Amino acid sequence: MASNGTLGKACPAPMKPTSNGVFQEDNPLDFALPLAILQICLVLVVTRFLALLLKPLRQPRVIAEILGGILLGPSALGRNKSYLKAIFPPRSLTVLDTLATIGLLFFLFLLGLELNFKSLRQTGKRAVSIAIAGITLPFALGIGSSFALRATIAKSVNATSFLIFMGVALSITAFPVLARILAEMKLLTTDVGKIAMSAAAINDVAAWILLALAIALSGHHISNVVPLWIFLSGCGFVICSIILFSPIFKWMARRCHEGEPVNEMYVCVTLAAVLAAGFVTDAIGIHAMFGAFVLGVLVPNEGPLAGALVEKVEDLVSGLFLPLFFVSSGLKTNVATIRGIQSWGLLVLVIFTACFGKIFGTFLVAKICKMPTREALALGFLMNSKGLVELIVLNIGKDRKVMLYFLYITTLSGAFYTELLNTWYDGGLPSEFGNYDSLHILISTLSNALYILQVLNDQTFAIMVLMALFTTFITTPLVMAVYKPAKRTEKIDYKHRTIERKNLSTQLRILACFHSSRNIPSIINLFEASRGTEKHETLCVYAMHLMELSERSSAILMVQKSRRNGLPFWNKGQSSGANHVVVAFEAFQQLSKVIVRSMTSISSLSDMHEDICATAERKRAAIIILPFHKHQRLDGSLETTRADFRGVNNKVLEHASCSVGILVDRGLGGSAHVSASNVSFQIVVLFFGGHDDREALAYGARMAEHPGIKLTVVRFSVESTIVGDTVRVDAASNLATSKLISADEEILANFKNIFSQDNSIEYEERAVANATEVIAAIRAHSRSNLFLVGRMPDGELTLALQGVKNEYTELGPVGSLLTSPEFSTTASVLVVQQYREKAPSDD
Repeated sequence: MASNGTLGKACPAPMKPTSNGVFQEDNPLDFALPLAILQICLVLVVTRFLALLLKPLRQPRVIAEILGGILLGPSALGRNKSYLKAIFPPRSLTVLDTLATIGLLFFLFLLGLELNFKSLRQTGKRAVSIAIAGITLPFALGIGSSFALRATIAKSVNATSFLIFMGVALSITAFPVLARILAEMKLLTTDVGKIAMSAAAINDVAAWILLALAIALSGHHISNVVPLWIFLSGCGFVICSIILFSPIFKWMARRCHEGEPVNEMYVCVTLAAVLAAGFVTDAIGIHAMFGAFVLGVLVPNEGPLAGALVEKVEDLVSGLFLPLFFVSSGLKTNVATIRGIQSWGLLVLVIFTACFGKIFGTFLVAKICKMPTREALALGFLMNSKGLVELIVLNIGKDRKVMLYFLYITTLSGAFYTELLNTWYDGGLPSEFGNYDSLHILISTLSNALYILQVLNDQTFAIMVLMALFTTFITTPLVMAVYKPAKRTEKIDYKHRTIERKNLSTQLRILACFHSSRNIPSIINLFEASRGTEKHETLCVYAMHLMELSERSSAILMVQKSRRNGLPFWNKGQSSGANHVVVAFEAFQQLSKVIVRSMTSISSLSDMHEDICATAERKRAAIIILPFHKHQRLDGSLETTRADFRGVNNKVLEHASCSVGILVDRGLGGSAHVSASNVSFQIVVLFFGGHDDREALAYGARMAEHPGIKLTVVRFSVESTIVGDTVRVDAASNLATSKLISADEEILANFKNIFSQDNSIEYEERAVANATEVIAAIRAHSRSNLFLVGRMPDGELTLALQGVKNEYTELGPVGSLLTSPEFSTTASVLVVQQYREKAPSDD
């Protein structure tokens, strides 16, 4: 949407695309390409920096992008005329707005692609009722007073298009912004989140249809039948698109198979069709983005084709082109034009009028549908989120010269309802109200401001932009204040929170997490080793794929498929060929007697541990197995996958209500699943003493029941005379230490009694004097397949090891030693922390 004349009335001279270089005395800023590159880089730096600052407040990135556009415009940096003339000269705005509109075109295509009409049909009457209330009540606030005020509106304004623009701007809900807020707050899978998403989708479709109608009716037409021709042509375009493009897209989707690359021709044809649809709707007289939106709705949103389109378009559009739209809006926004108490009061009035209809209408219908008060109120706040879609409406309205009258009617509407409330409070409506006497006095007073509003059209736009910014900014804190289901989650009472237990025949439940397909072979081989023998109840495993919630809408699409309250969703609704991860676990389940349930958790890294711990609680897991934040390279060394994963592991260790294991994967069993008949693993348990070591021994004993596994238990003890590394132990801890030793002796005696006749199990005791001898004894088993160790063993020896190697606190001293570059081994390492009931706090 080009903003010709935004910063000047004179038609600027066209710019040449490229310069000859500074050495030939050409200023790069006088040429289109280098200036556009500088503008894009400046926009990206400012918006990303603001997004980083607002991230602790859990605000969606659109807030940072709107603020960045305002800061780069005349409201802040643009107050320096030299900067504005050099960086954003009037003749560069055509290029900037064209790039922004292209980004907007493909964004609307992706937005249409996100809409899932199958889920809309399953939401029931509540979502439809709430969506209708969120649209009709804001319309009613303006229309109720428009009949009385119609005579005061300039005759050149089309009253019908004006009312529709007003209704859309007041009633619209920003679907992508709402999805981002819900995902960040883990509300997408709650009843409130599902209703809000469905209602917002219905709201979006209705709003775009109404906005297209408003555009068709607005403007200066050479004939009264032109709007009718535009409307009929738009309807014809939609019908032709359904008849022509829908079968083509479905045909292409059927020819794209999972696991195979999508034909480049299909992607090229789809993107070209988007541009062609934009050209047709623009030629009709409707904005080009409507054609892109219609095509996005027609493309099947399931399958490889949709995934390929999102992958190729999304990052470029949302990361590069879309921020330019916010700068384009920011250059039209001058907050400095809002001066004085009257202007700021007008801003408050606009915010109240915009919020009241949406929040009250949604709340009222939600209560009629018998929703709890807190959920109904949270739903009202969520449906009031604006953002990007609001800016699109405002920009179209400004270009069509409608926003001036929108603010005017909003002002009169607020004053009109205020006057009615005051009259009612003073003793009822007067009898002459039917003659509009009181109303005419009010109109006469406010009509004097019409000329001022016409002059201050920039102020009108600035007020509306600030309204959209404010309503979106307050959404997250308001919803968090009234509705936070995660806080109401009660701890589930179940018995087996550890692997160590008296009854060894009970079912073992494991929650195994992984970040990528690289971890899957080793995890499946670990499952195979853990399943024990047929005398046990079946091993039950929950395999959870941990994915970070990014700013990409494709992540939102995946989260929308979740079912349970804020928890990861099952993949059982997908076809077997829809996910290679699911296929791998299904194949293992069929070949073994292990129950495997694959899951996906998508959340931000800051609260990913909440998903893990809550899922373990709900599924009554005895142990959570997490991948180490480093993976093995081809040369055998460990390379950091992502440092943030280490923080997730530490939080799980701190908050988990069951045992936790961290797997340092060095290719357990190779790069493929090893069948039960071919399993030949050498597993070593290093036992120093303490709760965690007893848990590691219990896990090793379970694995030793597998016929293809040989288990070696190495029990370390201290020689009577310690030479070299001397460790002092506080005498006050002697009693606790003696209790631990007795518990260790009891479990070791029980272990030897049970497995004394098993030739696949070796038990050896090593009396060592210092840390050097401990390392030498461990090195003798470096050719094994897996080490099982406790995270925080007890005793003097481990205290001595801490002085040698304790780089990773989440692995403990022994685990850190086994993963250090100085310790050469090909064995994977599983570090175990046993769950212990925490003492109740005073809080």
